[in-house]
Amino acid sequence: MTFDERTLARMATAIENRDPQALADLAALPPGHARVVGITGPPGAGKSTLVAALATELRRQQRTVAILAVDPTSRLSGGAILGDRIRMQQHYADSGTFIRSVATRGASGGVSLATRDLVRLMDCSGRDYVLVETVGVGQDEIEIASLAHTTVVVLVPGMGDDVQAIKAGIMEIADVFVINKSDMPGADRLEREIHAERPEVPIVRTVATDAKGVDELLREIETRREAPHQSPPPTPYPPPSFSIDHIGIAVNSLDQATSFYEILGLHVSHRETIAHEKVHIAILPAGGPRIELLEPTGPDSSLEKFLARRGPGLHHLALRVPDLEASVGRLKAAGARLLNEPRAGAGGHLYVFVHPASTGGVLLELIQENSR
Repeated sequence: MTFDERTLARMATAIENRDPQALADLAALPPGHARVVGITGPPGAGKSTLVAALATELRRQQRTVAILAVDPTSRLSGGAILGDRIRMQQHYADSGTFIRSVATRGASGGVSLATRDLVRLMDCSGRDYVLVETVGVGQDEIEIASLAHTTVVVLVPGMGDDVQAIKAGIMEIADVFVINKSDMPGADRLEREIHAERPEVPIVRTVATDAKGVDELLREIETRREAPHQSPPPTPYPPPSFSIDHIGIAVNSLDQATSFYEILGLHVSHRETIAHEKVHIAILPAGGPRIELLEPTGPDSSLEKFLARRGPGLHHLALRVPDLEASVGRLKAAGARLLNEPRAGAGGHLYVFVHPASTGGVLLELIQENSR
């Protein structure tokens, strides 16, 4: 389905304002074929210039493009502070490029609450590509990974220790890294640091102001053709086959935490040290799903880093599935990000962790049902 630009703009405004009729109309539209690309990274990385350069290359290839540029919210108007005419002047008169500045309206995570619906609208409007540029707030900008088919993380030389500071956030969601402004000193060092953190992820060097490397970036994006929302829906399991196994809670001290639950009348049924995860655990049966308390074994434990970053609290939710291998196959086919291959955990059960970017924000553990 195609829309003229004025109709598309009016419908986008209504959707962003959460108009019930517009949302109902959107739900009734058939899906399109758009490739959704998220462009994220810290402020000053040149994301807007890179998006404009990507749009130019796509238009050169006769592809239609929608750009959703997520901006901070004006306190006066409630709209985006930066306007599309300012950002993308060279594309404004091109009917094959639709540009929309989207206000965050207080939402965290680098995108607005309406961004997902606007992406769907651009897809339904027949665009070949939807480019979503996040607001540029730093390491918490991970929401984009849950709505983009390909997430591009843009960094620049001279960041110093910033790669270390943000590696627990946007560094984890990259499908492609871009070193923009790569003609500046420090590009080689930055590439080494990125490769040390995420050796499996391709790195592309660009100078967006001169369109250098943009064609190579587009080729990397094109190699990731499988789109999660275009994959066939998984065959559902019968509802009774799924159940919550346990809730994982990160604590600084197992002894202190268990003493609290014992006051409630709960008692530890099992303690264990999982050497490869570098955690001590204590299991407390709670009538159905269990409580799993997790304490780091030392400062090199990833759980210790979690506690330093977020403090004690909910760490993960564990779900028992009837066929872990089949579940993993479905998730891989749908483009979900898995943190490990199936392996043995506490009590010898097989498990897989799924990244929060794929689950809606919570670290999810899948456990083989009959291995409890």
